[in-house]
Amino acid sequence: MTNVQQNLESIKDKVNAASLRGNRNSSDVTIIAVTKEVSVERTEEVVQAGVRHLGENRPEGLKMKLDAINDSIKWHYIGTLQTRKVKSVINDVDFLHSLDRLSLAEEIEKRATSVKDCFVQVNVAEEQSKHGLSLEDAESFMKELEKYSRIRVIGLMTMAPNTEDETVIRTVFRNLKQLQEKISKQQLPHAPCTELSMGMSGDYEIAIEEGATFVRIGTALVGKEREEVK
Repeated sequence: MTNVQQNLESIKDKVNAASLRGNRNSSDVTIIAVTKEVSVERTEEVVQAGVRHLGENRPEGLKMKLDAINDSIKWHYIGTLQTRKVKSVINDVDFLHSLDRLSLAEEIEKRATSVKDCFVQVNVAEEQSKHGLSLEDAESFMKELEKYSRIRVIGLMTMAPNTEDETVIRTVFRNLKQLQEKISKQQLPHAPCTELSMGMSGDYEIAIEEGATFVRIGTALVGKEREEVK
């Protein structure tokens, strides 16, 4: 068993336990392997271990791995997407986790050849170093997206602060869950908003307890290998 396989088994055990604590079914949680900083070879190990959802944050890294990996993969773009790079990314990915401005929505509308599943990024903690809408602005932004026929908002995404304070982390995730439920109840045709993308290597168990349906796990799964993509 490779290190990646061992890591995945450990993560699955923790996902199961967190789901139980949150009175949830672990089958409702999708593990996204964040492969943005590892080689094609390491990414192939992840696929061989059985993971079918991969996350990238650069067009160059995405393209390189798309060309190398032929398996049936769901590709997630999890980083900030510059408007000028939409055309080189949007039709190669299945999910975009970082929709946070109308200029990006307009470019997706122009470049996408089919309806794209998107998460609206919310900066719940309002950290200056992170992108995303405030909780207060996210709901009105959601309604503005109605005019874009190539965008389907399936959920919300956030990142918790890098802190050891579990109460702070849990509050961020809980607040996003409350917003997701509020929007979902409106039954907007363009924004079912049933999903929550939140939780990374250090806090995914808390995220699952608070309602995450997609967790983005990098280091805990793929290790700390680094690769520079030219």
